[in-house]
Amino acid sequence: MAEVSAHEVGVVFRGGHAALRGVSFHIGCGDFVSCLGPSGCGKSTLLRIIAGLLEPTAGRLLVAGQPPALARRKGHRPAFVFQEANLLPWRNAFDNIRLPLELERMPRERQAPLVEDSLRLIGLTPRDADKRPAMLSGGMKMRVSLARALVTGPDLLLLDEPFGALDDLLRQQLNEELLRIWLQQAWTAVFVTHNVAEAVYLSGRILVMGRSPGRVSHDVAVPFGRSRTADLRGEPEFARLCGQVSRWLREAGQ
Repeated sequence: MAEVSAHEVGVVFRGGHAALRGVSFHIGCGDFVSCLGPSGCGKSTLLRIIAGLLEPTAGRLLVAGQPPALARRKGHRPAFVFQEANLLPWRNAFDNIRLPLELERMPRERQAPLVEDSLRLIGLTPRDADKRPAMLSGGMKMRVSLARALVTGPDLLLLDEPFGALDDLLRQQLNEELLRIWLQQAWTAVFVTHNVAEAVYLSGRILVMGRSPGRVSHDVAVPFGRSRTADLRGEPEFARLCGQVSRWLREAGQ
């Protein structure tokens, strides 16, 4: 597992646009933290910094006590799940999932058991594994995308609105599946979403971010414990916290 620490992180893009300013937080090993904020507040930019795909122009961000790129060279294993499944259309689900193992030049005979484990973990059958993306529903495509991220055994999972395009019922089902997998594997998770109920259901903490340049306006502890069921969504305490976070989100977006 990996911890993530940010101290006064800022990003100014070419042309002078400030995407982030003064962002500070600490995410402990095995935590599940959601970033919630209005469009354009820098949530995805923050994920790219954590992944080592972008350097901050101010402050510092550390993963496992090191700059992200250095941490990766020392064995830290992040994985990214994007808004779109981004599956290769000419490959079936099995071969899409094993792509990261190919890129690591893992011997073929070692790849198959890992892919099969990942398929079982996200609830797909051997018959599903033979299907190309055109034959998969939106929810199944996202399951394959999640399996592809998990097949490498990451210690940090970064998720950029992976369920945003799905209907509410399917989103809830995949939230429950994601929580189950996290409890089993205990990686650190940073989850970007616009959905307040999703953030409250999944997270141990929620970072509410304000408008661009993005900043953390509230760091919210979620008091429901790690093991949660679908019934939690009907509890008065859940509704109260969703209402409070929604108010903070509206204030942050003003």
